[in-house]
Amino acid sequence: MVDILGRSLLPEDKEILRHPWVGGVILFTRNFTSVEQVTQLIKEIKALRQPQLLIGVDHEGGRVQRFREGFSKIPAMRQIGLQYEQNPAVARELAHAVGFLIGAELNSVGADLCFAPVADLNVGLSEVIGDRAFAGDPLVVGRLALDLTKGLQAAGMAATAKHFPGHGGVVADSHVALPIDRREYVDLEPDLKPFRTLISNGVPSVMTAHVVYQAVDSMPASLSKHWIKRILRMELGFQGAVVTDDLSMAGAKAFGGVRERVQLALDAGNDCLLICNQRDSVHEALDSVQGPVPAASALRLARLRARKVAGLETMAQLAAHPTVMAARDKIKAAFDQAPPLRLEA
Repeated sequence: MVDILGRSLLPEDKEILRHPWVGGVILFTRNFTSVEQVTQLIKEIKALRQPQLLIGVDHEGGRVQRFREGFSKIPAMRQIGLQYEQNPAVARELAHAVGFLIGAELNSVGADLCFAPVADLNVGLSEVIGDRAFAGDPLVVGRLALDLTKGLQAAGMAATAKHFPGHGGVVADSHVALPIDRREYVDLEPDLKPFRTLISNGVPSVMTAHVVYQAVDSMPASLSKHWIKRILRMELGFQGAVVTDDLSMAGAKAFGGVRERVQLALDAGNDCLLICNQRDSVHEALDSVQGPVPAASALRLARLRARKVAGLETMAQLAAHPTVMAARDKIKAAFDQAPPLRLEA
């Protein structure tokens, strides 16, 4: 899954997107100006290939929301966690409403896959996670992440649980460094618990973290056969699609050039490899792969395509849809009156 350069397709983009090993496009803020523009862009991307390319977006809410103008403002997940401390039932309804609204709005412009929910714990260590996490309590995170996932699914949108097996226990940001978690495997159980909850309830995709869990494997989870094939697949029984975090991040670059990273990621059992914001790396990666795309991976990724829901096909329809209107009102009422956000666990 690769990025594109701007707000419309360039000839170079089209050439890359027609490569048989490219299975999808991830869109960023630079690719967006308006609802109308991004809808047309996605139509152009999907018209290039059959089967159509998957369209993924990081649209968690808070500081990670790629599309803003014309879209609802989504709160940071920690705000929902704070609501849970006051009233668990209301917070769970809010999480579902947030998931439904994210899914309905993204689906209406043609996106397939939302890279959410964040299933990491906020234990006061990781700044890159911080308020992106619901809470520090694994039970709370699992419940709210599942409610958000169900909301996305109700709107026809696939969810991605991230960052497996948990990024919250390290200080370093894997965008700029290689984080190393030195805990024993048994001590990672709190981090794994939300993923267990989501997997047992059928979450369709999981994103792996560029974090080394030293007591388990010398490789980061994103490049680790042990984490993906043994723990995620065999121990946790996950049958869905496994997606790497961006292989251009520093946490992955510590393990060789892009060709080496791509091979390690494929050997480890990932179904979808993100390569973003480095066009030269995309070219090199595509030059390095040979043979057909693995059939099992293609099947898992095909299951991530969004399904259209009656009355939610366009953003204009959403304005009058009673469930969407109720979700927007519920979220606005809850978070317009929210207390100042506390970043500690």
